[in-house]
Order: sequence, then C-alpha cells, then structure tokens
Amino acid sequence: MKQENKTLLIKYIVCFCVASAIAFVVFGIKGFFVYGTAVNLQIAADGLTVSGFLMTAYAAMIYLSSEGAFIGVSFVLRNIVLAFIPMGRTKHEFYAQYRERKLGEIKKSGERCALVTGLVFLLAGIVCNLVWYNCFYNGPL
Repeated sequence: MKQENKTLLIKYIVCFCVASAIAFVVFGIKGFFVYGTAVNLQIAADGLTVSGFLMTAYAAMIYLSSEGAFIGVSFVLRNIVLAFIPMGRTKHEFYAQYRERKLGEIKKSGERCALVTGLVFLLAGIVCNLVWYNCFYNGPL
C-alpha cells in the first residue's frame, strides 16, 4: 500500500472516530440504554444527526478557510493586537498586501474525509429518524 493511501486511510479512521465519539456523547447525555426501543431509535437518530451535522459544518469551515474567507477577520484582529504593542504600527501593511501574502501561504487541501464522514453520519441519522417516524410515531409521512 502506498504512503498516500495509508495517510488517507488514517484520516478517514480519525474522522470516523471523532464522529463516533460525538455520537456516543449524545447517547450518554440522552440515556441510550435507559429507555425502550422507540426512544433508543430516536436517541440514535439524534446522536447520528448531531455528529453528522458537526462534521459537515467542520468540513465547510475548512473549505471556507482554504478559500480565504477569514482573511479580513484575521487582518482586523492583527491590527487590533498591533495597536496595543509598542512600536507595533511599524509592522502595518495595507489590506491588499496582507491578502496577497496570506493567499500565497494558504494550502489547498483536496481531501474530503470530514465531509464524507459527516454526510454518512447525517444520512444514517436521517434514516433512523424516518424509521422511527414510520414505525413508532404512527403519524403521516
């Protein structure tokens, strides 16, 4: 197995473990083994949906960061900090220069392990929610 495939597999395993840990925390908070079957299915749907949503949101934030969406915020915060440092204004640069420098430093990541893992968990949560709704809720779909 190539080194690239091993690192990609490790990234997927780490993302799966993080999403599973989030789901198990939700299971523990809601009392998964305390209630009956219908409530356990509802808790499983909640845990999988929450972990899937958080992983998908994390992937979206990584994508936005790699596209340079937060450069303006970092520029403002940097200038606020430099205003309180003695002789900090000597390091001042204009926003266009700062943006060019930061866009040159940004590494674009082509891996989507957090997005794929998040979408799989989100889909599993939606399926559990649909099964609970159709089997136990007895309401129209």
